[in-house]
Amino acid sequence: MKLKFAKMHGCGNDYIYFDCFHQTVEDPAGLSQKLSRPHFGIGADGIILIEPSETADARMRIFNKDGSEGKMCGNGIRCTAKFLYDTGLVPKETMTIDTLSGPKELRLCVKNGKTELVTVDMGPAEFTPEKIPVLLPGKEVAGAVLEAGGKQHRITCVSMGNPHCVIFTEDPQAICLEKEGAAVAASPIFPEGVNVEFVRRIGPAQLQMRVWERGSGETLACGTGACAAASAAVKNGLCDKDKEILVHLAGGDLRILPTDQTVWMTGGAELVFTGEVEI
Repeated sequence: MKLKFAKMHGCGNDYIYFDCFHQTVEDPAGLSQKLSRPHFGIGADGIILIEPSETADARMRIFNKDGSEGKMCGNGIRCTAKFLYDTGLVPKETMTIDTLSGPKELRLCVKNGKTELVTVDMGPAEFTPEKIPVLLPGKEVAGAVLEAGGKQHRITCVSMGNPHCVIFTEDPQAICLEKEGAAVAASPIFPEGVNVEFVRRIGPAQLQMRVWERGSGETLACGTGACAAASAAVKNGLCDKDKEILVHLAGGDLRILPTDQTVWMTGGAELVFTGEVEI
């Protein structure tokens, strides 16, 4: 069986996209494990299925490189919107895409018939522990101390449709993510696992971030993680609410606007190449 695909990335967070309007993907978990390997497959952070939806313009399903299914991916959904518009599947500059975290509204900036930037209504940041989930007491977890891997971290936990643990530090580049990120993610206080962001405030409206993603390890960018980091910075008094925050990631920059009602994310989406793979 042959499947057509598109390799796309948002800030270096790359996925293999399958148009499931016109073809069927069997065993997506196993396919993601096989194709995500850089030397034995195509190489990616996972695969994304773009499917029809009865309630939105399309539906997005994410499978991490370990085969686990994710609820939401901020970089992935921007690329999904670009794919839908640029291929003519959904010729609308404002569209809605279904995810396991609910429907998301997207606004496209189009030039010469191609999508250049996408702004996503990511929904409100959720700090209630049981909704993240994180097994700590209180109405929210902001500045709590967690010991993991022999180190103490001051953590802020937030959900952007998936769980995040934000740790503010002086130098994210000095962190050994494979050790410290993995240790935090493995803590039993996170019953569904967690994405871990190490973040530095470099100005009143600028953050630098590295991320350890559940199911994928370190990635060059994480859209929901950038939203979580900006929301946590506002919660901890490091940045102002209702003002755009520029988040620098290893793969590029994202513009995040946290408000009481929702969090807006704006960033690019790039097509790398298209191809056909025999399964």
